[in-house]
Amino acid sequence: MASTSDFRNGFVLEFKNGYYAIVEFQHVKPGKGGAFVRTKLKNVETGAVIDHTFRAGESVTEVRLDRKKFQYLYEDGGLYYCMDEETYEQIPVNATAFGSATEFLVENLSITLLLHGDQVLLAELPNFVEAEVIRTDPGVRGDTASGGTKPATIASGATINVPLFINEGDVIRVDTRTRAYMERVSS
Repeated sequence: MASTSDFRNGFVLEFKNGYYAIVEFQHVKPGKGGAFVRTKLKNVETGAVIDHTFRAGESVTEVRLDRKKFQYLYEDGGLYYCMDEETYEQIPVNATAFGSATEFLVENLSITLLLHGDQVLLAELPNFVEAEVIRTDPGVRGDTASGGTKPATIASGATINVPLFINEGDVIRVDTRTRAYMERVSS
């Protein structure tokens, strides 16, 4: 058992018949009445975010999750197969564990899986991935003054906005959390 004084971002607790990770929290001490903790909780299985307020000192059940390194191999019939980097055991993972990050999956990508026993609750991709641009409109010389962007499709199939000077065949770095172009790695 843990209490609200143990809360931190990423803390996982059992709540309403599910596992929830704390996205953000705030301890509030009003002038009148007892203190409380306002939280945003993310369901680690579905990705749904809810708001909940706990009384200060309230007991909660902490869930211990194991973080293990895996290598993404391939997708087959809605299941994503990953290999444990230590034991070389392959396991299937549901798409819900990845959420919208499936669009950045490429073969042999190193990922982290959060496990509760043998159950995969959440898959985390690296914050940045390098990907080749496979389709985009050509840039026009002198069109960079406005600092505009254009859509580009990368090798994993995701479409992101890139600066006008990016061309097909360029390798770029993408932030998987925000879907934002970071920099051109090579051309």
